[in-house]
Amino acid sequence: MPDQAKRDGMTFTSLQFGVFVAVVFGAYYLPALRHVQVQLLVLASVFFYGFGQPELLPLLLVAVLGTWVFLVLAFDKRAVWMPAGIVFNLGLLAFFKYKFLFVDAASAHPIGLAPVDFLLRLPLPIGISFFVFHNISLLVDLTREKRPPPLRDVFLYIIFFPQLVSGPITRAGQFMPQIAPKLIADVAFVEAAKWILAGYFFKLYVANNLNEMTSYMDFPLYETVRTQDRWLLVFLYSYQIYADFFGYSAIALGLGLLFGYRLPVNFDLPYISASFSEFWTRWHISLSTWLKTYLYIPLGGNRKGPVRTCLNLMIVMTLGGLWHGASLGYALWGMLHGLLLVIERPFLKVLADAGPLVRLLRMGVVFLCVTMLWIFFKLPNFDHALGYLKGMFTPTTNPNPTKLFYNLALLYSLPVIIQHFGVGALVDGRLRRWEPYLYGALAALAYLEAGPDAAFIYFQF
Repeated sequence: MPDQAKRDGMTFTSLQFGVFVAVVFGAYYLPALRHVQVQLLVLASVFFYGFGQPELLPLLLVAVLGTWVFLVLAFDKRAVWMPAGIVFNLGLLAFFKYKFLFVDAASAHPIGLAPVDFLLRLPLPIGISFFVFHNISLLVDLTREKRPPPLRDVFLYIIFFPQLVSGPITRAGQFMPQIAPKLIADVAFVEAAKWILAGYFFKLYVANNLNEMTSYMDFPLYETVRTQDRWLLVFLYSYQIYADFFGYSAIALGLGLLFGYRLPVNFDLPYISASFSEFWTRWHISLSTWLKTYLYIPLGGNRKGPVRTCLNLMIVMTLGGLWHGASLGYALWGMLHGLLLVIERPFLKVLADAGPLVRLLRMGVVFLCVTMLWIFFKLPNFDHALGYLKGMFTPTTNPNPTKLFYNLALLYSLPVIIQHFGVGALVDGRLRRWEPYLYGALAALAYLEAGPDAAFIYFQF
């Protein structure tokens, strides 16, 4: 994805985005425009998406309008049109995300038919994995209602700009009831500001600074990295990907609150999980909830015996890995997570009654395994991932990379560690009076010590 940053256009960290949000927010709460708030947000979201990829706006409109048509038809014959709508959306996702598994990306005329070749040459639409999952949620959840919602509400749910590019994946049943006239007096400004400040801090200060170092994990740069530094980089990437995606999700949640919509919390301190099943209730919560609701439970969940349960876990996690991209690395990442869920399952009840020391040990094992598996996420090319892994267990005498500093590595990782293990002090009120100073410090560090600009990791999905 060498040109991804260029195609992202108006990202959350750009000056254009700040101006965009200020203008939309000011217009949104004007009394004269209160009756068209939904339409205003829809137009703003279309503009936001088109700013980065105007050539793909027709695709977005086809996805939304197509889903709306299937939704309306499904109210008369749900058993036929709801599955058809799901197939339509999965077809869009498969075409754009997995097309180069079957055609040569370097060929000037991959098929030989001009219209098809034009479509094949289109770049991967930003956020397609997320808005396709929103479409499917819409079809499943709302076809149980008495009548379809207005088209404008469908548009808003699918393309609401804070969640359009990288989630969180909000279920239709959670979002649609919130669509109502909004008053500025009802805005949770303090809560919104906390989420936004925390999000920008974790993205700009933590993730972007760590990104400078973890770039040495990429092929062929990792061939210049010493064995011990390869281990360090894996742990730094584990902190980076959390900070990057938590940062985006926090900003999205705060922006949603500014416009009167509460999006789901996407992370809940995942690195203190004592089991892999607990990890997936804390990491990318909206995705794991979606997979459980719309895939795991329809497959039978844990209702058809232990063997079928294990098979369902493997299927869901492997497909969850492939959702991220068409590569063996992503599939293996998901498959190995599924295998870990299967292995631990018989022991969960026994370990649940163990003491705090055992829980601490389990947390360490889970964190180590999750961190090691990030190698396949960072390097989805299977050969590159194996090459990196091999170097972790083969002594080398390569020089230390110029941008890998141990003291800075700790400094940029520390916020993630403190958040996971020190958040309780804020929760129980002992540090509550220091909150304004804390968030002021986060804002200062995000502005003064921001790392070099880098696209959000999950923009590629």
